[in-house]
Amino acid sequence: MKNLLLLFSLILVLASCTSQNQPKTIYIVRHAEKLLEGQNPELSQAGQARAKKLAQILADQDIKHIFSTDYQRTRLTAWPTASAAGVEIESYDPNNHDALVAQLRDLEGNALVVGHSNTVSQLANYFVGDGEKYADLIDLEYEYIYIVTLEGNSSSVIRKVYKDF
Repeated sequence: MKNLLLLFSLILVLASCTSQNQPKTIYIVRHAEKLLEGQNPELSQAGQARAKKLAQILADQDIKHIFSTDYQRTRLTAWPTASAAGVEIESYDPNNHDALVAQLRDLEGNALVVGHSNTVSQLANYFVGDGEKYADLIDLEYEYIYIVTLEGNSSSVIRKVYKDF
């Protein structure tokens, strides 16, 4: 009986140590509207308003991780959400989606990724599977939010616009 109790306890300890991939949601957005001057512009007034709206949209989504490229416009888009969630903004390389996708699949909790017109659709397409792929955004498209749901090895993506929230 003592050995059986010890074995049962060992099984419980090992089961609690294994990482269960809990369902999670990844929100992928393009940076908000930027000023038109300079190599690394800040957000325009419209962009600042959109960044605040994003924080409002994600306020009750339990965001645990925020990723941004290392540009002012992406970091400033992520900042209101990071501030509200009490989360640090982590930088990622927009030229290495494979590494980011692997990291997103492995992490625990919901995440926000802020990228660029030529990267956000490509990133979302990693999670589409056999479904229809999304085209790159054009310069004037800022309104899309890609919502990726990951559960185990399966994933799905829907695309909404800010006004849907």
